[in-house]
Amino acid sequence: MGLKVRIDLTACQGYACCMMEAPELFDLDDVSGKAVLFTDDPPEEQRARAADAARACPARAITVENG
Repeated sequence: MGLKVRIDLTACQGYACCMMEAPELFDLDDVSGKAVLFTDDPPEEQRARAADAARACPARAITVENG
């Protein structure tokens, strides 16, 4: 079963905590300063990092769900 990662761009404040937790999954957009997700269905070995990034987000803008 896959995992779905989503970013609520209206909630994202650009704190970059997601990028620090999982730089292989997240970056910040140079123009908007908001999070960018490289893939919404990370491979098995990156799923724990995606969950860590969601927990680290102070704006609670990242959701991780079994998909």
